[in-house]
Amino acid sequence: MIDFELSPRLKATRNMIHLFASSTLRPLARQYDEQEHEKPWDLLKMVHSFMKGGLGGGLGGGAEKEEPKEERKPRETNLATAVTVEEIFWGDAGIALAFPGGGLGGAAVQASGTPEQKEKFLARFAGDEPVWGAMAITEPEAGSDTANIKTTAVLEGDSWVLNGEKIFVTSGKSALEDSPGFVVVWATVDRKAGRAGIKPFIVEHGTPGMEITKIEDKMGIRCSDTVSISFMDCRIPKENILGSPEVVDKTKTEGFKKVMATFDATRPMVAAMAIGVGRAALDLLKETLLEQGVEIRYGINPNRMSALEREIIQMEADLKAARLLTWRACWMLDRGERNDLQASMAKAKAGAAVARITQKAVELMGPLGYSRELLLEKWMRDSKITDIFEGTGQIQLLITARRLLDFGRDQLK
Repeated sequence: MIDFELSPRLKATRNMIHLFASSTLRPLARQYDEQEHEKPWDLLKMVHSFMKGGLGGGLGGGAEKEEPKEERKPRETNLATAVTVEEIFWGDAGIALAFPGGGLGGAAVQASGTPEQKEKFLARFAGDEPVWGAMAITEPEAGSDTANIKTTAVLEGDSWVLNGEKIFVTSGKSALEDSPGFVVVWATVDRKAGRAGIKPFIVEHGTPGMEITKIEDKMGIRCSDTVSISFMDCRIPKENILGSPEVVDKTKTEGFKKVMATFDATRPMVAAMAIGVGRAALDLLKETLLEQGVEIRYGINPNRMSALEREIIQMEADLKAARLLTWRACWMLDRGERNDLQASMAKAKAGAAVARITQKAVELMGPLGYSRELLLEKWMRDSKITDIFEGTGQIQLLITARRLLDFGRDQLK
């Protein structure tokens, strides 16, 4: 039997996190939106001491205990994270993305690192001081088209030498300047091999030849830092590659696919982020209407509803549909099932739905919604990133179509 109810444990967790988001994050939201590039350090240290690397920018990345396959039992780890992420992002998306932890970089190491790499790099997130991880994929000429990555990695003796430029690296400054963290850099070891030649490399903070060249001024999520990084003869240890360095037909894109599988775990979390922001906007809209004596009449014929009532009910339906897709993707992941289709569907639905919900909330509130008196305009700005990073909405729809139609990359572009 399908059960759409959360367990009592998860409900208790959700209530606790909601209280934290309401009392601690929401009051700081406007301040750290106005003061971009500043961080609430006291709060971040408190969050770190409580979570110890378990939420990495809302995306996990802390060390996990490995269990023999035959001893594994269905868990709620990813579902619990999605529930937690939704509540935290209900509080504030910018501050939540600034939380310390492994982020995408830590998730990549967790997904495809060796036991030695996991011990070395993931353990630092459980230390006494906040630490960040990051991932660098996007380049000036390579966004969603990862096959066009031009950053190179050349093996010279016992070192890999990286050259190239990465842009839009979330938490890059936090990982490389504000803490002893690291960034997972995607580079090609053989341009002629296309995707088969692309490998991920762990580059630690303070590595010579790596430099942050720009800190972005952004439309939304302004408390979270986003940077550009250059690599000029950046030398890292030979063992800092994730996966095999070999480019052969037998394992053709194995390493690439394994790290790409990181997104099967993180894309549902991005969907949960979007849902949290969308719910914040919808909650405020309904509360304001109720204060003005406007109640939504559920259960009546849609033809008898006002345009306002139909708009709000559609917003609620879209939000709940996105949540159910997200929970399904997490439920499958917790059971070790392939969820790439469900992860892409969840992110595509949530990103598009919440962008519309926040925009519509601003519109329905009129001048007050557009003003800075309320957080609605901020939530509209914050929401858009969830439809962009970790694969745009268009890319998610493309992945979904390929899976549903059983088409390969060459058949459907």
